[in-house]
Amino acid sequence: MRVAQLARRSALLVPVAGAALVRAGWQVPAAIGGRPEGERLARMMRSPHYRDGAFHNTVPAGIAPASSGPGVMRELLFGKEQRKPTGTVPLVVPSLDTPPPDGLRVTWLGHATVLVELEGRRILFDPVWSERVSPSTVLGPRRLHPVPVPLADLPPVDAVVISHDHYDHLDMATIRRIAALWPQTRFVVPLGVGAHLERWRIPSSRIEELDWTESATVSGISLTATAARHFSGRLRPGGNGTLWASWVVAGSAHKIFYTGDSGYFDGYRDIGAEYGPFDLTFIQIGAYSPYWPDIHMTPEEGVATHLAVRGDLLVPVHWGTFNLALHSWSEPIERLLTDAADHDVRVAVPRPGQSLDVSSPEPVDGWWREVA
Repeated sequence: MRVAQLARRSALLVPVAGAALVRAGWQVPAAIGGRPEGERLARMMRSPHYRDGAFHNTVPAGIAPASSGPGVMRELLFGKEQRKPTGTVPLVVPSLDTPPPDGLRVTWLGHATVLVELEGRRILFDPVWSERVSPSTVLGPRRLHPVPVPLADLPPVDAVVISHDHYDHLDMATIRRIAALWPQTRFVVPLGVGAHLERWRIPSSRIEELDWTESATVSGISLTATAARHFSGRLRPGGNGTLWASWVVAGSAHKIFYTGDSGYFDGYRDIGAEYGPFDLTFIQIGAYSPYWPDIHMTPEEGVATHLAVRGDLLVPVHWGTFNLALHSWSEPIERLLTDAADHDVRVAVPRPGQSLDVSSPEPVDGWWREVA
């Protein structure tokens, strides 16, 4: 009798498990994106940064070697770090109905997603509104706090700028939603990334693909792709079949620098000399580790980057929203503030959703300590 009962239960569980697998994987092939071919591939091959079927950093950078796997797994399972907030992360619903008085306002929306309002135009960096940063809707790193504002509640943006094709920076569902919401929005991306967007039915006429030092002008705002020290790949991380970039945003009176994801390298000094100084820098400070020191900078290297590019106000990003590394949740911001104080660097640390008047930012109030 017991054997028969177990058999019946198993028979009932099979369709449930099958449905779960379908939910986990139905969108994965599309989310992985497209492969560059034709004229897009030919243009990539003409880039001085492309050889042997892949893009390369100006300074070699290695992803975590296979030999580090046991150590990473050991720290992941048995490490004592508090990798998630212990309470509810305080959010702010931004008020964007009126233009900024001095022509420049920025809003951090969590992780690497930033809205820049510059001289009457709106630029949205690395927008991710999905619950997970993964090709699957049910597997992968999950948000530690909600998005502060629904995408549809934002005013229309003139340009979406993508730093590279990793899932925590390039999100299929968000890109498709933006394209439907705002038919005039342009997508400005590094070389090769347009293949993903076209797979998601974004018309090529709405896509600008740039190599390092190339620029596009959208609604009077100059967007220049600049070097970074990272890697790319959605199906095969490290395949480097598309380019990664940092970005310079320039209007007639203001300039902003956005690192994207990057390890520290001397190229920042060249960027500062060529394009700086900057009113504000968005600096990646999270997801670093001694297991992959070349591809994500530490908070101290973030301060060095800000100084190298000749920034005025530093706003840290790429922390607090997703658990993507082995350090504690609040370690990046505490380390950054300590080193910034040592180097007399001005820092603003907004809550997710909080807008900054760059000319007079609010003082750092330590809001994260209440939930760390």
